Amino acid sequence: MQNRIYLLVLTAMIFLSACKKDFLDRTPETSISEAEFWKTSNDLQLYVNNFYTAFPSTIGSFGTIGPYGLDADDGSDNMITMSVNGTMNGTRIVPSSGGGWAYGDWNTLRNINYFMINYNKVNASWDNKKTYVGEALFFRAWFYFSKIKQFGDVPWVNKPLDITSGELKAPRLSRAVIVDSIMNDLDKAVQYLPSKGAAQASRVNKQIAQLLQARIALFEGTWEKYHANTSFGVTGSDGSKFLQKAASVSGDLIANSGGYALVATPGTDGYWKLFNQTNYSANTEVMLWRQYDLNTNGGHYWHRYTGSGAGRGLTKNLVDYYLCTDGKPITGNALYQGDATLQNVVKNRDPRMVQTIYVNDGNHILTNNRPNGAATTLFEVPSFTAANETKPATGYQVYKGHNPDFNQQQDRGTTGYIIFRFAEALLINAEAKAELGTLTQTDVDITINKLRSRVGMPNLNIGAITSDPKWEFPALGPVINEVRRERRIELACEGYRRDDIYRWAAADELIVGWKPKGAMLSQWIGVVPAANLSSYPVDENGYIELFKNQASLSTGYKFNVLRDYLSPIPTDQMVINPDIKQNPGWQ
Repeated sequence: MQNRIYLLVLTAMIFLSACKKDFLDRTPETSISEAEFWKTSNDLQLYVNNFYTAFPSTIGSFGTIGPYGLDADDGSDNMITMSVNGTMNGTRIVPSSGGGWAYGDWNTLRNINYFMINYNKVNASWDNKKTYVGEALFFRAWFYFSKIKQFGDVPWVNKPLDITSGELKAPRLSRAVIVDSIMNDLDKAVQYLPSKGAAQASRVNKQIAQLLQARIALFEGTWEKYHANTSFGVTGSDGSKFLQKAASVSGDLIANSGGYALVATPGTDGYWKLFNQTNYSANTEVMLWRQYDLNTNGGHYWHRYTGSGAGRGLTKNLVDYYLCTDGKPITGNALYQGDATLQNVVKNRDPRMVQTIYVNDGNHILTNNRPNGAATTLFEVPSFTAANETKPATGYQVYKGHNPDFNQQQDRGTTGYIIFRFAEALLINAEAKAELGTLTQTDVDITINKLRSRVGMPNLNIGAITSDPKWEFPALGPVINEVRRERRIELACEGYRRDDIYRWAAADELIVGWKPKGAMLSQWIGVVPAANLSSYPVDENGYIELFKNQASLSTGYKFNVLRDYLSPIPTDQMVINPDIKQNPGWQ
């Protein structure tokens, strides 16, 4: 059975924050005594259950970080919302407190470390304990990955601390040291965790730990490579050590997948259907997912919005990057039909495109299975007449992830949330090897070409790549550009793009001075009341430019490449510990 996660609540253990002096300085309090706990391996499982809340779990989670469209790629060149993103536009300020570094933000780490010093109290064999130790190490890696992405250098703490601990007054450690420690944790997790076939269906396993390890290694390897010789880089490192780790681990995962594999995406909607299921138990591609149930965990709110713009929209920049069905870019390609209508945009293009955005072609379903045999409703026009919170930002509305079932669009829905899927392993392997300069056609055939062939796209031949004058990174050469293109297209709206831009140090090329555009507005003149279109300014070519009249974006986004790749440390934390220095550019 596939790995699924319910909202796991550890009712026997209630962790309280009793002191605000600093982070990591309190032993978790429990509702039962030490003598009553740490008896059996079941106690270990109960404790570790609490860590699974690190994954989106609440009924409101899809309203803030939804997987397919609802903020997932906001903060990147894939998507915008109705409001200007402050990080992209360089308008963040240093917070006085909070900001991801407050005492409460370290509770998870404290609880994991508390587990790590107590699990051996359980009178059970190592075989009955090692799975839960592996899970704890997995979640410590997950926690620290989020922190290095946000802050870069951070303290490494592997034990619960008290207020006398010297570690609380230590400076931050280099991100490379932190990632070394993460790799060590995940090496052990991979060793301790059971493989897919032997693991419980709702828990992390060996292959999932490998995918997380490969993801983190790729992130850090490319971060160190492309931020080298900057204030964000790591002295003396070009990232190759981590790139080799990413290639090795993802390669082993692909070769010894334990039964994980891409699923077929037949017809004109197979790729779309991959992302809107309520149950992924039989899906070999989805490695870990959150299952929602109205009675167990209350469901979620995401499907209140998928039939409308949800206040979001994909950008013309993303749309233009989809290849034509001959495997070549749109520039100078006779297959490209222009942008006059949504139907023209998707014609003769990579099939994943028409399954990612709404198109008025009679095939994009808004609602089916309606009561009393009512007819299925189809998409006809973006929701320009909706309230501000649900208007489309660009005219390119997100269809990927939409579940058209009438019952899913009421108060709460139960469409599953994909956390890890096997396709990412293929993309990591191809990119890591491309960055190392070792990518072969054989590598491409078992990674990128597997993804392309299942949607009917021509294979990528790295010895005969068609030049694209609109490559995002012309200085890096054809192979890396096409590997990155495949990643962008396959993972569109799944929340990876912002991290990709940051680890590639690519904001200067992709974000600074960029003005996001959308679809051509003229196609809806006379179809939508003029009053509803009046708030959508257009550029000189008639494409929607939502922020055209906002003074703060008169010259495009003002992302500060000397500062904005990392978040600022709150000022109160530098008062508590003067050895914690501010991140570059935020002084």
